[in-house]
Amino acid sequence: MDASSLRRSAATLQNENWTWSGHFLDRPVSAEASAAHTGRVKDYVQYCPVALASSVIAERWTPLIIRELVIGGRRFNEIDRGLPGISRTLLKQRLDYLERKGVVDRVEVAQGGHEYHLTAAGRDLEGVIMAVGEWAVRWMFSEPEPREVDPVTLTWWMSRRVVTDALPPDRTVLEFDYRGSDETRIWLVIERGETSVCTDPPGFEVDLVLTTEPVDLMRVFSGITTYPEALSNGTIAVAGPRRLTRALPHWFAWSPFAPAVRERLSAGA
Repeated sequence: MDASSLRRSAATLQNENWTWSGHFLDRPVSAEASAAHTGRVKDYVQYCPVALASSVIAERWTPLIIRELVIGGRRFNEIDRGLPGISRTLLKQRLDYLERKGVVDRVEVAQGGHEYHLTAAGRDLEGVIMAVGEWAVRWMFSEPEPREVDPVTLTWWMSRRVVTDALPPDRTVLEFDYRGSDETRIWLVIERGETSVCTDPPGFEVDLVLTTEPVDLMRVFSGITTYPEALSNGTIAVAGPRRLTRALPHWFAWSPFAPAVRERLSAGA
C-alpha cells in the first residue's frame, strides 16, 4: 500500500470513529451498545409520550422488576428471587435508573439495609402492567411449558399471593414435593400471618405435603384449571389433616391475571 492509500485509510478510520488501543484498532460502538454495556438507558429523542414512557419502562427486565414491586417486593433479594435469569448487577442498574426517574424510592430501614418503595408514579404503573399482561392473555395465550416454570419462582409467587385473613393462626409448614425431570422439595412456612419460602428443610414438622409437577401447579395458579379439577384428575395430591387440606386452596389468591385467563378460555370454548 502506498503513502496516499495509507493516508486515505487513516482518514476513513478517523471519520468512522475507530480508535487505536495498544496493538489493535477498536471498532466503533453504537450509542445503544455503549448504553447497554454501561447500564445506562438511551432516550429516544422524540417529543412523544410513548417514547418518553418507553425510555423508563420498556428496557429488558424493567417491566418485570416493576411487576415484582407492584405485587409487594421490597428488599433487593425479594425482587431478585422473582426474576430468575437476571444478573444482580443488571438488577441494581435497573433499580438505580428507576430511582433516578422517580418511579421508586430507596428507603433505609430500621433493621438495617434498605428497601425499594414505589412512588406515586410507580404505583400508577400497576394499571399499565396489568393492561400489558391482560393484552398478552387475550392475544398471545398459550399453555405453560415445563421449561418456563421454575418451581422456586412459582412457590415464591404463591407466597406473595396469600390471603392473610385465611391463613391458619398457628405455625403451619406446607411442603411442595415437585416431581418431574428435576425433582425438588420447597417449604412454605406460615407463621403469624406471614410466609417464608425455604429451599432447605426449615427445621419444623411438616403439616401438609402437596405433590405435583411444576407445570401442573402453574396451570392452577394461572387460572387455566381450578384447584378442585387438579385434585380430581390427580395432577395435584395433598396429604395432611383434613381441616388443613380443605382450607389450603383458600390461602392463595392465585395469579392476578387468572380472571383474564378464565375469560379468555371461556370465550374460546
